[in-house]
Amino acid sequence: MSATPLLPFRLAPPAGGAVDLLIVAGEHSGDEHAARVVRELRAREPGLAIAALGGPQLAAAGAQLLHDLTSSSVVGLVEVLKNYSFFRALFEETLRWIGEHRPRAVCFVDYPGLNLRLAAALRERGLSVKGGGKIKTLFYISPQIWAWKAKRRFTMARDLDALATIFPFEPACYADTALPVEFVGHPFVAEDYVPPVRHDPAGPVLLLPGSRVQAVGRIFPALLGGFRAFGQRDAVVLYPSEDIRTVLERALAGSPGRDKIELRPTGRTVAAAAVLTSSGTMSMHCALAGIPGAIAYRANPLTYLLGRMLVKIEYLGIANLLLKEPMYPEFIQGAATPAALAAQLRACTGDRARVAQTASQAERLRALLHVPASGTAADWVARHLR
Repeated sequence: MSATPLLPFRLAPPAGGAVDLLIVAGEHSGDEHAARVVRELRAREPGLAIAALGGPQLAAAGAQLLHDLTSSSVVGLVEVLKNYSFFRALFEETLRWIGEHRPRAVCFVDYPGLNLRLAAALRERGLSVKGGGKIKTLFYISPQIWAWKAKRRFTMARDLDALATIFPFEPACYADTALPVEFVGHPFVAEDYVPPVRHDPAGPVLLLPGSRVQAVGRIFPALLGGFRAFGQRDAVVLYPSEDIRTVLERALAGSPGRDKIELRPTGRTVAAAAVLTSSGTMSMHCALAGIPGAIAYRANPLTYLLGRMLVKIEYLGIANLLLKEPMYPEFIQGAATPAALAAQLRACTGDRARVAQTASQAERLRALLHVPASGTAADWVARHLR
């Protein structure tokens, strides 16, 4: 008998008896990006049967939600090990469902830790085209092989039928494989994109320490030190979860000038004059909005040393990588001092040339990420469903 534990449920069969497309999106960002694709597909072809392992946004877009994978997603080795039995069971149940209901295509959205393993299993079980079956395997939003684990491109070429990227330089990273790779534009420049931030020269300073507890615990004190040394304006700190808010409150407890710092959950659009940010997704939102600022990053010293050996990129910030210049100057580890970050805030709020340069760089960035003539991610999926 199999030692694989059973889920407390089985994934429901397709609502209409058959399914054209299964989407697997394991994180909130993937749920958001996949939902945009589904809305566009269903606007063109309302009868398209789409099921998903994803989240509430995919459900709202019209996909049949088989399981809320976003509520199950975890980060960190300890959390993964604690939930291993559940994820193993879900993995096997997903494969069973695909084998029974045979969608025309499976579109994996980001989340490579799970999704690339599913693609390999579909090939090994003879279900996908690459395994001799009929199910096309598509992958939307490339793993960052240009930063690390570059050799994954060869197993991806073995297991996938096509890949769509959101950065224009990424197709070249797969040039030595037979995998068809296409740039389809970035979701943050889509027509229905609602930016979470905008530039207002009279606004407060925005502090964005990130979305992971351990990273925020290291990065937020650096941002806070820079803001306090700056000594002007108020600050808004955005947090994506109550866990992050707890970390922020702990750092602010009993500190001087607490009344000048507002903690605000992400959601509504925030106007800001300048930003100090970690190198994550929110830095891209700020760059596209033309908010001048700087990146500060602090990691565990051992993690940083290992990263320096494994990750071979010139910049941490993706906007800097795309533009091939420091739109956001980067202050890493010991370089992220209060004096250095405060100097950046003074330039961002008092130097008209710096503000104008940032606005110009934002325009270039939007042009680089704009949807190409070949079409959107939905166009790409539709072509593979024909």
